[in-house]
Amino acid sequence: MILKNLLKIQVLLIVFTCMIIGVQAQNKMTPELLWKLNRVSAVGLSTDSKWVVYGVTSFDITTNKRTTNYYKVPTIGGEPIEAKNYNDIVADKNLSPNKKYKLSVEEVKVKNVIGTDFYPNLSLSDVYIYDNLNYRHWDTWEDGKFSHIFVHQVTEGKVDSTGLDIMPEEPFDCQQKPFGGDEDYTWNPEGTKIVYVSKKKYGTAYAVSTNSDLYLYDIATKTTTNLTEANKGYDTQPLYSSKGILGWLQMDMEGNEADKNDIIVAVNGTTINLTKDWDGTVNNFIWSLDGSKIYFNAPTNGTVQLFEVALPKNGVVSPVKQITNGQFDVQSIVGQSETKMIVTRTDMNHAPEIYAIDLKKGDMVQLTHVNDSFYSTIQLSDVKKRMVTTTDGTQMLTWVIYPPDFDPNKTYPTLLYCQGGPQSALSQFYSFRWNFQLMAAQGYIIVAPSRRGMPGFGVKWNDQISGDYGGQNMKDYLSAIDDVCKEPYVDKNRLGCVGASYGGYSAFYLAGIHENRFKTFIAHDGIFNTQSMYGTTEEVFFVHHDLGGAYWEDAIRKNYVDFNPIEKVDQWNTPILIIQGGKDYRVPDGQALGAFQAAQLRGIKSKLLYFPNENHWITSPQNGLVWQHEFYKWLTETLNTKEGSAQ
Repeated sequence: MILKNLLKIQVLLIVFTCMIIGVQAQNKMTPELLWKLNRVSAVGLSTDSKWVVYGVTSFDITTNKRTTNYYKVPTIGGEPIEAKNYNDIVADKNLSPNKKYKLSVEEVKVKNVIGTDFYPNLSLSDVYIYDNLNYRHWDTWEDGKFSHIFVHQVTEGKVDSTGLDIMPEEPFDCQQKPFGGDEDYTWNPEGTKIVYVSKKKYGTAYAVSTNSDLYLYDIATKTTTNLTEANKGYDTQPLYSSKGILGWLQMDMEGNEADKNDIIVAVNGTTINLTKDWDGTVNNFIWSLDGSKIYFNAPTNGTVQLFEVALPKNGVVSPVKQITNGQFDVQSIVGQSETKMIVTRTDMNHAPEIYAIDLKKGDMVQLTHVNDSFYSTIQLSDVKKRMVTTTDGTQMLTWVIYPPDFDPNKTYPTLLYCQGGPQSALSQFYSFRWNFQLMAAQGYIIVAPSRRGMPGFGVKWNDQISGDYGGQNMKDYLSAIDDVCKEPYVDKNRLGCVGASYGGYSAFYLAGIHENRFKTFIAHDGIFNTQSMYGTTEEVFFVHHDLGGAYWEDAIRKNYVDFNPIEKVDQWNTPILIIQGGKDYRVPDGQALGAFQAAQLRGIKSKLLYFPNENHWITSPQNGLVWQHEFYKWLTETLNTKEGSAQ
């Protein structure tokens, strides 16, 4: 009897546990849950290549602060171990291979800019004085300081605090601003020379150019040589192989930040383009351990995958080989451990985790499981590829993301998502702001087309958008939403259009040409007036290339008239939410203010969400939550749907 009762109790416990798990599995993503996710970032491999070191960052909403803890996990798989002193097991890139020198990057005052530089007796003055462009960049006003590399001597393991500036008095940066890191410099295998990246242009010349070069600094002679002077586009990410061969990434066209990015190697004094005949563009690369080939990640067909290309044999360049294939992004390359490559991987339902790739088979094994328990309690969205025929008869990949409890017998409000860039891949990324999983969990179908201008579909497709902002790609957007609207589960009376950056431009532009398709728009940091954008953005080379030149040039007036959203405001008739960061100098706040003022004066339902201390992105946790709640509140108001459910 006791045994039977125990068995009954066990059965009841199992049933009860299953019920709890079932209830937990019914949870849907919310803004608060999204910010509770831990964010995994790889640090690197241990010096013996047996461990992957990674950081796990969590956010405290109440204090607006982040905390990062570090761990290590075996590259063959296993349980993670805390790694408080992770610097002791990961190779120090700043330390020379011969252990004689160590590098540091320090800010050096080179130019007079602020009032007290010119008027030291006026200590309370608050002024910047410029006689050149590049007076501000991304989210920071230039103050006359530049990032320089310093070389410190190491004696018996101790680093001399007094270093030698290898760019003395030069008004140039290394690391590159605003996003440069330690990929901007590298030691030669002997530890006697440094190769570093710098765009050695100043002022207006800097603002209109992408011409960064690789410079070789010889410690013994204290001399610097430009290794890539002949190339006028970007030269970046220098890296030596174990055999002493220098490789780097290169774009040919000056002023085009989205040009085809190729892998270049210098072999016996000859430069060879390993990806010249491959119809794609490279994100990042790493040498194989034996120095015989290069591994790289790149966008392809709506995803980002791992590829390899071998060094030439007998002067013949090998074809590029794709290693991985699947509905995910190989986000970053951490390093090689024997026959495996360690990477981070994402998809539209999962934040980054670390994986090991079998380099022969392409199979992947998950090494970190930081958010597995979280996702086990969340209903995931169904993410499907859909091929759409565009107005010019080509096939366009479109991602369609469905609510986690999708029922084809119901109808759902649907959002057209417009990607930024404009030349950014719409791949299997996982954003903590423009999060498709979160959008779908609120009861929306998301339509995300890979319109003209995106990498991963060939160089021609990628290049087409430059000079044609309001042209074929706008037709691509409408082709995508019209095609999905053929489905009976799409409520054609509840369509919205959302996007940021170029996606914000797209929302502004489509608001004037959509012919009443959409019931609401959301534009974040979008271009509203191409003329004033050209006159106020900090990286002039971007608008100069993408809009075809300056607004006063008659030959390209269509980009400043026909393709200018401000010229179509008289056609606006739809509610619009406008979001802007006050420290966004890429798309300055006058764009949003002008759009909001126009909407208000035209009597259109509109709202301005202004973040004075945010840049082109939203980075603060509490601001992020406000952003999310206002985003969905607006959709609820304007698409007449209850948040979190379809009607």
